[in-house]
Amino acid sequence: MGELRPLGDDLNDASRALAEALRELFESLHLSVRRYAARRRLDPGTVTRYLNGTRLPPWQVISDLFADVAEHRGTAVTTEAIALVRGLYGSAVDAASSPGHAVEILEQQLADAERSSVRGDVLGDALLDRTQRIADLETRLNQLEADRTAERKRADELAHAHPDVSGLLQERDALQREVERLGAALYEAQAQRAAAEGRCDLLERQLDAVEQATAAALPTGPQDMPKILIVDDQPDNLLAMTAVLTTLEQELVTVSSGRKALKALLDHDDFAVIIMDVQMPEMDGYETCAHIKRRPRTRDVPIIFLTAMGTGSEHSARGYAAGAVDYISKPFDPWALRAKVAVFTSIYLERRGQ
Repeated sequence: MGELRPLGDDLNDASRALAEALRELFESLHLSVRRYAARRRLDPGTVTRYLNGTRLPPWQVISDLFADVAEHRGTAVTTEAIALVRGLYGSAVDAASSPGHAVEILEQQLADAERSSVRGDVLGDALLDRTQRIADLETRLNQLEADRTAERKRADELAHAHPDVSGLLQERDALQREVERLGAALYEAQAQRAAAEGRCDLLERQLDAVEQATAAALPTGPQDMPKILIVDDQPDNLLAMTAVLTTLEQELVTVSSGRKALKALLDHDDFAVIIMDVQMPEMDGYETCAHIKRRPRTRDVPIIFLTAMGTGSEHSARGYAAGAVDYISKPFDPWALRAKVAVFTSIYLERRGQ
């Protein structure tokens, strides 16, 4: 069994206590992190972060761990043990729900987005280098061709020089193919960089919103505020998000399914942002998002996905491909969520000229 990585540095007491309890449960399974992640269809790196305390897992992940431990032991986990871990979990959530933790989350997201923009610069440099080398080869070939024309009568010398010309032509053709490949890769990277730079701009504004929110709630705008659409099939989640966002003094519209979300968007056209759960019955968040983006009236409304599946690259990539502008894992940080909503509301009001 692979050894667990050490607990993260600078953990608060609550996160450390929860991580130690989860590690004790996990070690009783006698499995490697990779095997357990494969069993539960999770990213091994994400599981490692759950167990070393650097990321707070969704409660469903902990429930699954209890179930696996019970199956392995052949006896149910005691209610006292579950109550103890639930208490530790609540303390960890409370400790994480702070402006400082929100800044930490947003800074990590910003770093990830900035890394996406670097690849375009590297490819651009490589393409420029190959283009310059081709230009140099073209010059040398032109010179050889001129020399060959001037000495056309000297067939024996031309025959002697021909292998050099052939070699240069082959080198030029190989470089030309590489330029075409790099050009295609650069085009794709430039599109990704443009998206990443837009995301960086949003995240920087969200960081500003969190850092400016000290003791009071985030700044509110005029009385005639736009609406926020919250979509989640779990009443408890709707209640929690409503409680977090109510202090922004915007009108909140809550619905429990993707179909009801589409109906709400038909009835109103002044939503500043949509917060949508990914895992919903009948029509999940990805499908709902696709319908929203197909409608001209609603395609520009920003969508924030909220999910208990984690923010691994395979999930976030699918979310961004569907048209979402952001991806937040449960349990969410209230400060970070409010900052993101406040920024999209501000953008909405700027576009309306208010």
